[in-house]
Amino acid sequence: QVQLVESGGGLVQAGGSLRLSCKFAVDAAFERSFSSYAMAWFRQAPGKEREFVGGISRTSDTYYADFVKGRFTISRENRKNTVALQMNSLKAADTAVYYCAADARWGIATQRGDYDYWGQGTQVTVSS
Repeated sequence: QVQLVESGGGLVQAGGSLRLSCKFAVDAAFERSFSSYAMAWFRQAPGKEREFVGGISRTSDTYYADFVKGRFTISRENRKNTVALQMNSLKAADTAVYYCAADARWGIATQRGDYDYWGQGTQVTVSS
């Protein structure tokens, strides 16, 4: 029904920036469009649980985990069915696989189990 494809990951030095993008696609017969979904970014480092990074609501309100506030920014472009994660001032601790997720609700959920659809993930590696 819904497919999410992340891109933009890679290797960057500490202090650098990366911009991740997530493309949303839906079957033609599916009623809900991209604008009907809240979107979020999660990340998972080796040996750790997947954690919430930030999210953007249907109305483009945003909410971030404390560890990325002031460094990461989420935006969405409904015309292009995309959501982006701009990451600045990257740290080695930001190294993880980053996942895009979609949920059909008004607010922004922060728990992994609240999201219905997931992308395959994109690797971000920050060298110190």
